[in-house]
Amino acid sequence: MSKIILLFQFSLLGLLGWLFFQSEEKQANNEITLCHTGPSEMIAFLDDPKFVAFHPAPIAFDFEGLGKMVTFPAADGKDASGYLIKSKEPSNQWLFVYQEWWGLNDNIKEEADKFYNDLGGKVNVLALDMYDGKVTSNPQEAGTFMRGTDEKRLENIVLAAKNFAGKDAKIANVGWCFGGAWSLKSALLLGQQNVGSIIYYGMPVRDVEQLKKLNSDVLGLFATEEYISKAVIEEFAAAMDKAGKSLEYKIFDAVHGFANPSNAKHDKEATKEAYGMALSYLQGKFK
Repeated sequence: MSKIILLFQFSLLGLLGWLFFQSEEKQANNEITLCHTGPSEMIAFLDDPKFVAFHPAPIAFDFEGLGKMVTFPAADGKDASGYLIKSKEPSNQWLFVYQEWWGLNDNIKEEADKFYNDLGGKVNVLALDMYDGKVTSNPQEAGTFMRGTDEKRLENIVLAAKNFAGKDAKIANVGWCFGGAWSLKSALLLGQQNVGSIIYYGMPVRDVEQLKKLNSDVLGLFATEEYISKAVIEEFAAAMDKAGKSLEYKIFDAVHGFANPSNAKHDKEATKEAYGMALSYLQGKFK
């Protein structure tokens, strides 16, 4: 009888050990998947005061935009919205603009206006409201907004904008920080309608299988920092190469957020160079 009990104990221990191993392996696999997802990965930075310090409260300024807010239906039954500047003549060319973690504020609307003007008014420009109306200038609240985002809702907003643009639309994407990550995620979601993606210091998707689905090349405009670091960027470049996709990028000698003129850490020279690269890239897409 004692041998049977002993055998049972060993079997039980073996089963528990196997279950523990499976749990650890599943957790590890989840972590591996997460670390290549881009946008959601940035949420891990929100608890780091040094990352938050890269985002001082934006400087207020007077703004009168060229566009207007519009709404459009999303698949989850809740309308999405965005700041739209329509092309001067009917056009199937679109630029989707993605906000920083503050929400769709005047700075992003001003950037949308700038791209619209410099692209000659030939492109429809839509700055998507990824927070469904929430905007702040408080870093802590911005972190709360970003942490509270639902990935599926964000995807629905992008896809709703795609439907709003129309099945014949050719769409490029640009965004900063949180929006930089979503510029690339948007490019993946848009499928064959995507024609380009510009990432300003956002965490890129680095999963090769996902990147194989890209319908365009990518322009990366990164900063010198420890979060979206040189190692992360090189990993992204290697993943793009394995996926057979083209990537042009530059790491500027400037801090995260350098291209935001309402940011106290704004770097005018780096911003000018980066914008010149972005504009040239988009002009090549919208001929």
